[in-house]
Amino acid sequence: MQMQKEAVLLKRVMDTLDEAQQRWFVGREALRCGRGGIRRMCALSGLSKPTVIKGVRELQSGRRLRVEGRIRRPGAGRKRVEERDPQLVQVLTRIMEETTAGDPMSLLKWTSKSTYHIRDQMAQLGHGLSEDTVQRLLKQMDYSLQGCRKEKEGLGGSERDAQFRYINAQAREYQRRGEPVISVDAKKKERVGNFKNSGRKWRPKGQAPEVNVYDYPSLAEGPAIPYGAYDPARNEGMVNVGMTHDTAEFAVESIRRWWRHMGRRRYPQARRLLICADGGGSNGARNRAWKYYLQQLGRQLGLEITVCHYPPGTSKWNKIEHRLFSFISLNWRGEPLVSYETVVNLISGTTTRSGLKVRAMLDSRAYATGTEISDEAMAGLQLRPHAKYPQWNYTLLPGRSNT
Repeated sequence: MQMQKEAVLLKRVMDTLDEAQQRWFVGREALRCGRGGIRRMCALSGLSKPTVIKGVRELQSGRRLRVEGRIRRPGAGRKRVEERDPQLVQVLTRIMEETTAGDPMSLLKWTSKSTYHIRDQMAQLGHGLSEDTVQRLLKQMDYSLQGCRKEKEGLGGSERDAQFRYINAQAREYQRRGEPVISVDAKKKERVGNFKNSGRKWRPKGQAPEVNVYDYPSLAEGPAIPYGAYDPARNEGMVNVGMTHDTAEFAVESIRRWWRHMGRRRYPQARRLLICADGGGSNGARNRAWKYYLQQLGRQLGLEITVCHYPPGTSKWNKIEHRLFSFISLNWRGEPLVSYETVVNLISGTTTRSGLKVRAMLDSRAYATGTEISDEAMAGLQLRPHAKYPQWNYTLLPGRSNT
């Protein structure tokens, strides 16, 4: 935080100076800092290391400082590498998405790859850049260096990583063929009523909304259960807001609504659908009702539906969490969810600088819990487990069963 304040103050001073004066001023500050001063001033000022060193040497030369020759006009000079190579940022983003670790809900991402490894991988793909440029671009993309952290025991790291790679490979193959890929999940259940919602937002002084002191269920209008389907290729999603229970039938109905209102218009020639889902809950890998209702959906739409589940304990890697749900939470923070209309409107109003579009609708249907799917019904499913981790990856064919 202190370094950020220093950078802001330094920038204010540098904006009043020309190119040569900036170089001398930053060089002087580097000398005052002593050991490590050049590196520190490069980070604060944004000037390159050769420029700061040049300023230091000019100050130490003893010669009279004067501006010799012309000063470049604003915007002149060598263009940045991302301007010369428009595809560079897109390729870097794809590399980082496949290797990102940590908690995406914090909106701060980090990676296990060093800038040198990323530079080498970019070079293999035909995009040459230095490790310093990689670091600058990653900061612009909200990545930062992070230390080690402990993880939950249980699933082996190699098994988890292999499933991640399999999901990425499947998604790339579907997108290459123009077939839809969606990430699905249920957001945290919210209580609808005049209750405090965590977070703050800008308001005129003294005009904070007054809410109930107690969050008793009897004071609520009911629960709001947002279930979303997010299309990462188009950066758009649909959220179906339920009013009763988060069941497998409700989850599949939410996917049906996404297809009806968005999917079939975006992918009119689609014959297959890839769903990336968590391993538990209403869309769990062991949930028989989830597979049963998905089979019905596939037959109704004439689609071959493939499901790839994220391994247990890794739900926050699901793209819908950090590309859709996190921004919905930011949009309605500090805003009491006083009615279902408020919930739907706040979700629909969620946007980002990257162009996220969200559509929301209310689902007033009552969904019963405890639905049991018989062995005979399961035997009639056209379910084909994949060779790779069949407990997490399977395809439901749209053809009718023989039973």
